[in-house]
Amino acid sequence: MPFQKVHPERLSASVVRQIEQLILRGILTPGDRLPAERDLADRLGVSRPSLREALGDLQQRGLLEAKAGSGIFVADVLGSAFSPALIQLFASHDEAVFDCLSFRRDMEGLAAERAARLGSDDDLQVIDSIFRKLEAAGDPAESEDAARLDAQFHSAIMDASHNVVLLHMMRSMFDLLREGVFYNRRIMFQQRAASSTLLEQHRTINSALQARDGAAARAAIEAHLDYVAQILRDHQRAERNAEIARLRLEQQST
Repeated sequence: MPFQKVHPERLSASVVRQIEQLILRGILTPGDRLPAERDLADRLGVSRPSLREALGDLQQRGLLEAKAGSGIFVADVLGSAFSPALIQLFASHDEAVFDCLSFRRDMEGLAAERAARLGSDDDLQVIDSIFRKLEAAGDPAESEDAARLDAQFHSAIMDASHNVVLLHMMRSMFDLLREGVFYNRRIMFQQRAASSTLLEQHRTINSALQARDGAAARAAIEAHLDYVAQILRDHQRAERNAEIARLRLEQQST
């Protein structure tokens, strides 16, 4: 018969599994510092030698990293989603901007639909809280907080979808957006009318989610990102037109 003796799991293995789950579910994120060893051992109810064994295993596997004099941190596991060569390629070709937005439209629409259906009441409360802060943050062209809250709002929808693959994939995408690889977010807010429209679009997304209307949430995300793409196309067209006008002016001056 294919039975084997059951062996009790080592405490360190239980610690490893718990920290793995926190990272997998996006609760612990890259750069987060773990509590001091004594405090963490007390919280987990294990001895410090068992904790050290678990942390050593997680460091060896690249999920945690030790910084001398600072402590133990969650490693930048998202950074491996795109190679440096691919990031440079993205940054040097305009078509990547619109491919990015098309990808986001599909994935975020799916996430919003899932969040409305599967998100907990706490998930939706987090989304609503971020939106209220975004509403009060002022003009994103002048407020770093507003731009940061915009990204947090979209990330919170990903979290509420409760799909860990989608969550980590899109968080890596948002990291690139924050670095300005795909486009300069401030382009979006150069006109106050655009800024007002974008805020209203976020309000529509939030309202659909709070009502748990998955179809409306998906449609609102798609409309929002279609609008973003159009603003960027208009900006690129305006830059090209300005360059053509400059060349004509130079020609007339000769």
